[in-house]
Amino acid sequence: MRQAILDLEASKIREVANAGIGRDDVLAFWFGESDEVTPEVVRQAAIDSLQRGETFYAHNLGLPELREAIAGYASSLHPRIDASRIAVTSGGVNALMLAVQALVDAGDEVVAVTPVWPNLVAQPAIMGAIVRTVALKPVDGEWTLDLEALRAAITSRTKLLIVNAPNNPTGWTLTGDEQRAILDHCRRAGTWILADEVYERLYFEPTPNGCAPSFLDVAAPDDRLVVAHSFSKSFLMTGWRLGWLVLPPALVDGMGKLIEFNTSCASVFTQRAGVAAIQHGKDITPRVVAHLKACRDVLVPLLAAVPGVQVAPARGGMYAFFKLDGFDDSLAVAKRLVTEAGLGLAPGNAFAPEAQGWLRWCFASKDPQRLVEGVRRLKIWLAACS
Repeated sequence: MRQAILDLEASKIREVANAGIGRDDVLAFWFGESDEVTPEVVRQAAIDSLQRGETFYAHNLGLPELREAIAGYASSLHPRIDASRIAVTSGGVNALMLAVQALVDAGDEVVAVTPVWPNLVAQPAIMGAIVRTVALKPVDGEWTLDLEALRAAITSRTKLLIVNAPNNPTGWTLTGDEQRAILDHCRRAGTWILADEVYERLYFEPTPNGCAPSFLDVAAPDDRLVVAHSFSKSFLMTGWRLGWLVLPPALVDGMGKLIEFNTSCASVFTQRAGVAAIQHGKDITPRVVAHLKACRDVLVPLLAAVPGVQVAPARGGMYAFFKLDGFDDSLAVAKRLVTEAGLGLAPGNAFAPEAQGWLRWCFASKDPQRLVEGVRRLKIWLAACS
């Protein structure tokens, strides 16, 4: 096996979850998904497709009707995007991996903004790239970007910048001005941008279009920009494995070939569900976002009231990222919380070394009282530790 694969670090989130899966007494908040099932109208679309016998291959780039639906959806939020620039993928993570495969050669330099979901750093490493990171900095529990440090890290040697905003795990979000500055700098350096914007609709600040700032708002169609999206979060479809890429026109044909050699295509019945999700999105997504904001506003004040906790409300995403003073080993603490408190959280150092001592709590809970109970368990455990 290639050394780059052998060198990959196993998921610390999975390591914690494996310690608690199967235990009925554990409140699980470790994975980045809601515990609410996909809406019935979306599930029914997939059932109807299967009943029609749609169990065959589709076009590499996706069903024309889904590409059109995605383009219309994206164009309702951002400047017009043509369906010819859309590539349907088998999940958001597949979209990100395809983009990295398309752009990165072994030995290329890649810059990533961290802390971040570990797959985003692992994917270029799998391709043999040299990955450098620029760390966000916490200020009173809120993570911020040093824009000058990022620009200094991106040089003419940098093939690709990977940035996830709204960010998993911190909730940090780029402003439109920051995106313009980054795009202008990358244009001068000749650097591609891979923007993971899967959380753009899970945004809690007031905006005219109801979503977080996007590179699509400031970029031209032929800019060196690839934007990755997913149906998982804002449509409650994590298990369906359906996503998409917005590409410059020059990359589309090559991406179709690359999809052929990875998965051939997304399944037709899953794509039919995607069409239904977009058709009914105005009934689904605003409700999801409102509920997540309510969950955030339940959890964060309770955490902030716990002595020794540093936390700030996330502007976007579905996570509270908090630091426990006096507990420096995130993985050890997360494992102890599972076994000693029945509380399942993700360790901060799964997302970057600079997040050591932090914990990620997914607040996407159908019943907000689970969050209240989780904080109660945390407080009892801390009291026992002291």
